Parts: sequence; C-alpha cells; structure tokens
Amino acid sequence: MLSALFLLTVCVFGQDDALAAKAQEAKALMSSGRFEASIPLYRDLVKAVPGNPGLLLNLALAQHMAGREREAIPNFELVLKSMPTAMPALMSLGAARLAVGEPGLAVAPLRKALTVEPENIDARGMLATALMESRHFQEAAAEYRTLTDKTPDDARAWYGLGTAYQALATDAFEQMQKLDTKSAWVAALVGDSRGQRGQFRSAFFFYNEALKALPKLHGLHAAMAEIYRKTGHAEWAALEDLKERELAAADCGAHPLQCRVVGGKDLDVLAAPARGLEAFYWRTKAANALAMQAFFRLGQLPESVELHQLRAEIARDLGRPREAVEEWRAALQLVPGDLRARQELAISLFMANDYKAAFEEATALLAVAPSAELNFIAGDCLLRLEEAGKAEPYLRAALKADAKMAAAGASLGLALSRLGRFGEAVLWLEKALVLDDDGSLHYQLARAYQAAGLAAKARVAMGKYQELLERNQKAKEEVAREAQIAAPGAK
Repeated sequence: MLSALFLLTVCVFGQDDALAAKAQEAKALMSSGRFEASIPLYRDLVKAVPGNPGLLLNLALAQHMAGREREAIPNFELVLKSMPTAMPALMSLGAARLAVGEPGLAVAPLRKALTVEPENIDARGMLATALMESRHFQEAAAEYRTLTDKTPDDARAWYGLGTAYQALATDAFEQMQKLDTKSAWVAALVGDSRGQRGQFRSAFFFYNEALKALPKLHGLHAAMAEIYRKTGHAEWAALEDLKERELAAADCGAHPLQCRVVGGKDLDVLAAPARGLEAFYWRTKAANALAMQAFFRLGQLPESVELHQLRAEIARDLGRPREAVEEWRAALQLVPGDLRARQELAISLFMANDYKAAFEEATALLAVAPSAELNFIAGDCLLRLEEAGKAEPYLRAALKADAKMAAAGASLGLALSRLGRFGEAVLWLEKALVLDDDGSLHYQLARAYQAAGLAAKARVAMGKYQELLERNQKAKEEVAREAQIAAPGAK
C-alpha cells in the first residue's frame, strides 16, 4: 500500500527542491516505520500544496499507522470526496473506524472497496469483522462463507464463520426467551446446552420437561438416550433409542423447518424468516449445526492462534480456566507479544485463581495498553492477595475509565473496608449490590455499616443477607430433587 501511495507525490513539486526533499524524507520515515515522525512533514506538505489528495492521503495514512485514528478519519473522508475509489483510503478508513470502535461506520467504505476490487481478501475480511461487531450476523456469516470458499485453509475465516453462526444461534435463542422463557422449546435447547457442559442431571431435567409438552419432537428421545449412556444407564438408553425410532416421520407441510434441518439444509433455515417459538427453535439448531461444521474444519487445519482461541473459549465456558490458560500460552507461542492474547491470558489466570501471575500479566500490559478491565484485574488480584492498600489505585483507575463497572466498585468497597475507611466503603458497596446473588456483598455491607456506627442499616443488610442465603439454599435443594436421573416414564 505504501509504495503505491507514494507514487502520488512524484510529480507534485516540480522544481521546488525543498518540498521534494521534504517529501522524500517523509517517505523514508514511513518506509522505516517512523510514522509519528512523518506526520509534521506531511502536514507542512499539505499546507504547501493545498487541495492535493495524494498528499492528504499520505498524511492520513501516517496518522492511521501512528495510531491517531481520530485525526486520520476526516482526512480519509476528504480524500474520498475527490478520489472515491482510492483503495488505500477506503481500506484504511474502514480499519480506522474499527480501531475506534465504530464498526457500523466501517461497513460502507469496506463495501465500496469490494466493488472496486471484488477479489480483495483483506477488504472482505475487514468487512466481515465490521458486520460481526455491528451485530449484522447474517451478513457477516455470508462474507465469512465467501472467504472460506476463496481461502479454504485460512483459520481466521473458519473461526469467524463459526462465531458468526454461534451469534445467530444465540440471537435466535434470545428471541425465544422473549416470547416465552418457560416454553418446552426453550427447555429443549437448555437441555442441549447443559448436556454439552457435562451437567447431565440438569440436562435430564430440561429434556424431561420438554418431552412432557413435545413428546413427538424428533431428537429429544435421542438426547435422553445419550444422557442415560453417559451416566451408566445403558438399558434405559436403549428404551429411549427405541422411542426415537418409533416416532412417525415429521409432517413437512406442518413443520417445514424441522424437515429442512433433518435434511441438512441448515442454510435454508437461516435464510427463512422466523416467527414463533418453533421457528426460532429450528433456527437455533441450524445455526449451531453450521457453527459446529465450521469449527470442525478449523480443527482439521494446521495449528493456529484461532484454534487455540476456540479451545480456550470452550474451556472457559465449561468452567475449566486452567485449560484456557494453557491454550492462550500456546497461542502466544505462535504470536509472541500479541496484546489481545496476553489480555485473554491475564483474564484466564484471574479466573483460575492464580492471582500472582494474573497481577504480573495485567500490570505488564497496563504499561502498553491501559484499560478498565486490566486495572480491575490488577486491583482485585491485590485485594485477594491481602494487599488492600496497593489495590485501591488500580480499582480507582478502573472506575475512572468505566464508571459503570460494578465489580470494580465492589472490590473498592471491600478494599476500603479492610483499610478501616468504612464511610467510603459503604458508598461503593451500596452501588455494587446489583451484583449480589449469594448475599456476600450484603454481609460485607452489614459489617461496614456496623463499623461506621450505622446499626439500623447494618441490621437491614444482615437480614437481606440471611434472606438471600435461605433462598439460594432452597433453590439448590429444589434443583437436587428435580434433577434426579430416573428411568424412562418415571414421575
């Protein structure tokens, strides 16, 4: 890209040796990666030759590559007014919009780039990313599918395709929950999810609930059979397999989407409009099947960052953060120093309760890429390592960057309590109560109230703590009673 754009300035300066020398100096700086140093030179050149789109493009590119995206964006837009098909400007404007968290605004220039160069793989990849990040999952999946057709060995494309289909499945499931969160269709999908996580008793309960209302739904008896097999009940599994085989074929007139999914026409299901619980159910099943196909293909390719990322995400989702740590470490062997992989490693270390290592990774990253999340990790790790005083500055920095981060507020409240600053502590703990699902924050708040001399408030908070404790205990007992794996047909 750089070699192409520099040609735009070759004939600009004529006999003006000083300007030509400045242009050559700026070009040399850009070629050596000293983008920041080239910016003032290009600014001078743009002033000297106003209205020249080539020079303005060079300035915008220097700003973009120096990380000054907000400065670069209006300059790229000015270039495109006079040069609407300039690929460096289209591509870089899209990249800059993505970098500043405006994926929706990245779509138009990247679409335009593809009309100029339909075979440009980089433009299509960025467009797919922009569509994905702006929640246009269907369009993102279409672009990723085109990428996998054109570059079948590209791990990034297969990972992107799988995640796009996962997002479509999640979106369809959320639509179902909005319609009726207690429906049998929802229960069947929750059973799928619990079974995949190895929560077999819970999966059994939800499948059983779904079967009460949908006894003829294909796949439910087979799913029950699988739960029985995995829990050592082969005879019961055989009975459920028999029930599955005895089901009459689906009425394709009444249930067309079911027939399409059974027939492997998952793309057709996603293309069809979805209305009602049954339609969203089959849309979810189709999207999940397509995601599995994409991820299976990813697993067949040579080792890649994307494969380790997928494995790390699965491990984290299954509650196995130590496995996620190892996957991110393996990814970093392929891309040493990658900031995103390092941040994910810090998060996984934190979730694995390796607070010392998580703190070290987070603080090393804060030196180059400060963020609210990293400051929270560093501060919360210190709190858990009994270093409340050292934790406070990190937690305050997290809240300064993101005032709505309730978890950081909760940690700051706990840190202040341990430092004996109870008046300040209660303010933060009160704000964080939205996170309290087990009563622990109400308990800490009650102690802080008591220490601050607010006895009446302490009694109220302690009462709420007891209430949450009892409610959670009853919920656990109820789940334990309901989720016993029983023989087929048992009440």
